[in-house]
Amino acid sequence: MLQGFGPELKFINELTDRFAKRNKRLYMVGGAVRDYLLSQTNRDHPEQVFTPDDLDLTTDALPDEVEEILKGWSDAKWAVGKRFGTIGAEKAGFKFEITTHRAESYTNDSRKPVVKYSDSIEEDLSRRDFTINSMAFELIPSGSPVLIDPFGGLSDLMAGVLKTPLSPTESFSDDPLRMLRAARFVARFNLKPDGALVTAMGKLKSRLEIVSKERIRDEFDKLIVLPEVSSGLWLLVETGVIDEFIPEIPALKLEQDPIHRHKDVLSHTIAVTEKTSPDKILRLAALFHDIGKPATREIGPEGVSFYFHDVVGSRMTKARMKELKYPAEEIEKVSRLVYLHLRFHGFETGWTDRAVRRYVRDAGELLDELNELTLCDSTTRNENKARRLREKMNELVLRIAALKEKEELDAIRPDLDGIEVMEILGLRPGREVGEALDFLMELRMDEGPLGKVEASRRLLAWFSSKGN
Repeated sequence: MLQGFGPELKFINELTDRFAKRNKRLYMVGGAVRDYLLSQTNRDHPEQVFTPDDLDLTTDALPDEVEEILKGWSDAKWAVGKRFGTIGAEKAGFKFEITTHRAESYTNDSRKPVVKYSDSIEEDLSRRDFTINSMAFELIPSGSPVLIDPFGGLSDLMAGVLKTPLSPTESFSDDPLRMLRAARFVARFNLKPDGALVTAMGKLKSRLEIVSKERIRDEFDKLIVLPEVSSGLWLLVETGVIDEFIPEIPALKLEQDPIHRHKDVLSHTIAVTEKTSPDKILRLAALFHDIGKPATREIGPEGVSFYFHDVVGSRMTKARMKELKYPAEEIEKVSRLVYLHLRFHGFETGWTDRAVRRYVRDAGELLDELNELTLCDSTTRNENKARRLREKMNELVLRIAALKEKEELDAIRPDLDGIEVMEILGLRPGREVGEALDFLMELRMDEGPLGKVEASRRLLAWFSSKGN
């Protein structure tokens, strides 16, 4: 029996019996097997229930036979993946995907396999990405499952090594996206990539050209939100794989950064990314925050400088994220954080009310993310400097809270709207109305809420001073 499984075990057993009655074998495969074996190696909390993220099964039954076996058992079933040999089923809210053993082959210009069915579980496992994912449990009616591990996946998992079941050259040629997946597994499970795997990534990185931008983006996003991400990023950089979709990142390695005292800006960037919370928007902003430095690098009497790298970097971030087909809302958020990541340091001499209002207005709903990025951007080993930065950030947070009590700081707007401006000044819609609203906004930022009466008086005086 699979000790530690949750209530879905009942349905796994029911499925096992149904397949066995048709003289068909059923196996649990993939991440569920890997994660279950990992859970059993650390039994500090034996009462915990193992709940797999997904539950994939494979069988020697053909898709039509699988559909027949599921009749009368599943609450619902779907066959959208039937042409790839997969039948989906749902029972009491639990979802299962059952795939006929495959012996797929690939063409040079596509990562989509030509599906061929097999009656061999070993052949099916040989086509999977890594040995730690090339294990299976053969499910036995009324008996203990049998581990099928033809490629030593359990030994590799325990040794902390990432290998491919077949040669990495063959594996990555078949499906180049596996190179990004390798980085994710290295970071997620703290694995050391096999030397042959690393070599193959470097040689085959250009194969990513056959993978859609969307698929590359989605796989990279899975890496970037892991709790510990640096080892995966370094693997992509050192093999050159990241050059194929974010070439701005390895370009940072050439830029000496005397401010942060890292060997190069790349080391600093990966350190900052690792420090931030595993939120996609924040992590991407951390990764991109200094990409404008190579284009703005200057050497003067006081050393190296990168003036306006925040502005340039924001534009570069937008362009790269558009290339990777990120949603417009995510592009706007990440590029805005890159644009603002130095804003805090412009007020180190002190925070006036006006400065606080501008900081909050410009950050908008990303205020907490901007504050965290600012703190994480300091990777100094000097504890006194780090402590002073934290103190200044705490001071800013307190100032924001104090102003929020007095003003509607989260929705800063002029005291008068456009219609009121047109009525007071006798204007029609046009450029002058926009200029008047800009004037009122500056007043609001400088002095806080004025009220409609005082704002009207100031507006009329300003309008008159313009010769109207």
